[in-house]
Amino acid sequence: MPLRSRAYWKGYLRLSLVSMGVELYAAAVSAETTALHQIHKPSGKRVRYEKVAPGLGPVEASDIVKGFEIGDDSYVVLEPEELDEIKLESSRSIELVQFVGRDEIDPRYFDRPFYVAPEGDVSTEGLIVIREALRSAGKVGLGQLTMRGRENLVAVMPYGKGLLLETLRYANELRAADAYFDDIPDQKVDKEMVALASELIQRKIKPFDPAAFKDSYAEALRQLVERKRKGHAIVTTGEEERRPSAKVINLIEALKRSVERGRGGRGKTAPESRRAGGPKPARRSGKAGAAKKRA
Repeated sequence: MPLRSRAYWKGYLRLSLVSMGVELYAAAVSAETTALHQIHKPSGKRVRYEKVAPGLGPVEASDIVKGFEIGDDSYVVLEPEELDEIKLESSRSIELVQFVGRDEIDPRYFDRPFYVAPEGDVSTEGLIVIREALRSAGKVGLGQLTMRGRENLVAVMPYGKGLLLETLRYANELRAADAYFDDIPDQKVDKEMVALASELIQRKIKPFDPAAFKDSYAEALRQLVERKRKGHAIVTTGEEERRPSAKVINLIEALKRSVERGRGGRGKTAPESRRAGGPKPARRSGKAGAAKKRA
């Protein structure tokens, strides 16, 4: 059994009068990243950034305060003690105040997942009861949790033998989609193209397995670092990056070719060939066909 990481938060999960001690553990890690640092090549030292003010140069950390932008290069200056006054005290409880279907929550709102585990044996039964009640109802519980001076909207749902808590974004944190989608015209779509695309989708339906997808860049970067660390020469494959052709391809023909390739490459049927303007297949007589088979 793998060792637990350090609990991110400890407190109580409440459902009306039911309360139990719980611990939150980060469900996602970012330890393996592809971040690269800037290095001064002649000296081999890492490049650091100084905090400077235009026209003044480097400034002392004690002279830096927070500012809220209210216009172009205009700020309301906020003193540290003023921010401390409005900082929320860390709450020790998550109260589930509303229940909704998970599919009712726009996926853009989901932010960061945490495992919810019972804090000791005394809390185990209560967590199991809430887990099974949520599972039976097919709902997730909504509440708020204060962490590090910030109040977070959260969703709690059954997950395996425990619970999963997802922090959610607030409505004012999302950008409206209209500005990005308004230029997409309202037009009727060819039913045949939709049917062909649907067939391609159906063929590739399978259970989600995230392990089947690899971060090729991260893996290549690790291999490159390992080769250089060992002092080996770096070689390239000589293969150029494949770029999509600039040629405009007929969408329905591309869909048909994809579908046919998935069917085993049998090629177009006679009706499809005629629709595409291709020649009609020549018929063979029974004798000619038999002779060719014998050959």
